[in-house]
Amino acid sequence: MTVLETRPAPHVLQVDYSKRLMLVAGRAHRELAAKIASKLQVELGDVTLKTFSNGEVYCRFGESVRGADVFIVQPTCGNPDEGMSANDALIELLVMIDAAVGGSAHRVIAVTPWYGYSRQDKKSAPREPISARLMARMLESAGIDRILTMDLHSGQIQGFFQKPCDHMTALFMLTQYFQDLGLEDLVVVAPDAGRVKLNQKFADKIGADLAILNKERPAQQVAEINYVIGDVAGKTAVLVDDIIDTAGTLKAAAEAVSDAGARRVYAAATHGVFSGNAWENLAASRFEQIVVTDTIPIPPGAPDNVRVLSCADLLTNSIRQIFTDGSVSDVFGGENQLF
Repeated sequence: MTVLETRPAPHVLQVDYSKRLMLVAGRAHRELAAKIASKLQVELGDVTLKTFSNGEVYCRFGESVRGADVFIVQPTCGNPDEGMSANDALIELLVMIDAAVGGSAHRVIAVTPWYGYSRQDKKSAPREPISARLMARMLESAGIDRILTMDLHSGQIQGFFQKPCDHMTALFMLTQYFQDLGLEDLVVVAPDAGRVKLNQKFADKIGADLAILNKERPAQQVAEINYVIGDVAGKTAVLVDDIIDTAGTLKAAAEAVSDAGARRVYAAATHGVFSGNAWENLAASRFEQIVVTDTIPIPPGAPDNVRVLSCADLLTNSIRQIFTDGSVSDVFGGENQLF
């Protein structure tokens, strides 16, 4: 009996292939990227980033990205320490994506916990752009394979992407923080009707009642608080929103619930933009604490009542799941779609 030796076909290339993760940071939030790298036990990738004298952004990876899953940490926010505006951060993210795609990366994932232009998610008046949709088109045109973001301003933004959009939430971080404070007679206050679902979940997690503010916007970045719907008298109020920007609305909300009889007032939000007169507004407000996460670097001069929680653990766990083809929703027990 003749035994035939089986050999690979000559046209089949035999290789030992193992996946490779690369984590690189843009200049918008290097500190957050460094925390993630430490938790993943990897070194941040070597990348040269600079701005020419004419304002154009330059990028070059200092090592091969061929075949790697490249995670680019870049919230599209300004960073005064780096001399960057929000638009600079966006362009830098786009050129980093293009450089990774051109370097034959296996996958390119934008880690953008703060998704800029997210409040411009629909037309509020004739002849306005839907800028959040434009952002999605730009990122996909540059070549992302997926995007990892946190607490989008509205759920429909996920529908602007044709590539996978992995959504995280800071809900559990923030509710755990307030549970650890051991506050009594809590009432969670929604800043407007559009945030009721989020605030109801927040209230359920910490065992609190729910109230709603009646708010109107006569102009962009201008809000008027008319009255409080619900009982806040003698209670500790926690105002929960996704974004704190100039904090003018938040200051007015604190005054409204205090005037309605609230004994103590706190605030919680995922994204601390803190632009314009934010610090002056918060310093003059009636808040005992304002709690945010570090999706955006906090500008200098924060008042003493601002507390910052790091979202690095959530980002690290989500990045690990994406890299290993696991489930991002498992990181949040399936409760990361809050809209």
